[in-house]
Amino acid sequence: MIHWLSYLFTAVLINNSPEPHFQAQTLDDNIQIGYGLAIGDVDGDGKPDILLADKNEFVWYRNGDWKRFVMVKDLTEYDNVCIAARDINGDGMVEVAVGAQWNPGETSNEQKSGSVHYLIRPEDPTKAWEPVKLHHEPTVHRMRWVKANDNLFHLVMLPLHGRGNKGGSGDGVKVIAYEQIDKEGRDWKHWVLDQSMHVTHNMEPVPSETGETLYIGGKEGVKAFSYQDGVWTHKSKDGWLVNEYGFGEIRVGKDAVGNSFLAGVEPFHGPTLSVYTVDKKPFAIENLNRTLLTSAMMQGHGLATADLLNMGEDQIVVGWREANDDGDLGIKMFVPQEDGSWEKHWLDKNDMACEDLKVADLDGDGKPEIIASGRATKNLKIYWNKSY
Repeated sequence: MIHWLSYLFTAVLINNSPEPHFQAQTLDDNIQIGYGLAIGDVDGDGKPDILLADKNEFVWYRNGDWKRFVMVKDLTEYDNVCIAARDINGDGMVEVAVGAQWNPGETSNEQKSGSVHYLIRPEDPTKAWEPVKLHHEPTVHRMRWVKANDNLFHLVMLPLHGRGNKGGSGDGVKVIAYEQIDKEGRDWKHWVLDQSMHVTHNMEPVPSETGETLYIGGKEGVKAFSYQDGVWTHKSKDGWLVNEYGFGEIRVGKDAVGNSFLAGVEPFHGPTLSVYTVDKKPFAIENLNRTLLTSAMMQGHGLATADLLNMGEDQIVVGWREANDDGDLGIKMFVPQEDGSWEKHWLDKNDMACEDLKVADLDGDGKPEIIASGRATKNLKIYWNKSY
């Protein structure tokens, strides 16, 4: 069932940016969890589709009619948890990997916790896809395709806990990287990219000169990794970008002069949205300035940075999944101002218990949309950008 609702926000922005104006469309009002989203062209028609990790199904929604197709069903005993989609071979269609068997309380037994599968696409992508089982660690939680260099992509999988951990303590999390060996996707090699962090909740690949820098957020802070001489290694001496605050969600954006900034939900499932900006390059720990934007969330769980208002600099979009002290949940946007402050705006108040959110231009008009999924609200929505 598809519903439409128009949101118009009337706050006047100090730097004369457009008023945030989004039209919400509900694509699905019967999802069960909706824990992970991905965006990419599944069927090769040149338009980005929406992929979703739901409780026991991995599905995609076709851009245009938004018809729902099941890729894989009942892959493991426990819930599905994550999905990664990206065109890694240049054929115009995404390759897809998925994580399941979500059992975060079991950190030792890989048979009872965690799974990683690569999905081999059928000739008709609306039909069932074939799962190929890959190596995994317990508590598989997030995965992304990351560009190592101009000719190489790696799948990076992030467990929530280290093997055998209790209460977030013990061995470090084994961040696993995978590289495809054969053309079809049945043969893969894997290795440990890093094992120095704990309770690693999310990651963000960001374009660099030769590929992408990978930022990983966890209990101790944020580390940055780059691919050099055939190895993923710390971008700086010890890799730390932030080491004084724990992170759940992380994203990297650009300010008005092209400098990077870091946005984060602090700590794991925390109430706080913070932004780390720099006055000078490089984008490194010694140059970061932290600003607290809000501590009024409950279970912050979705985050994105993008220029949704055509300002020439990125805004921050954040979602949380449980009612805060005011009884509210949903999605807010934070807009940078000329005086260094950030103006906040509701994008969805109390109709999106946000598990995940993404930003992508779905209709090719140059204006990015917001896509969000909610477990408690059982919905998947597009917020069509009508801001300018």
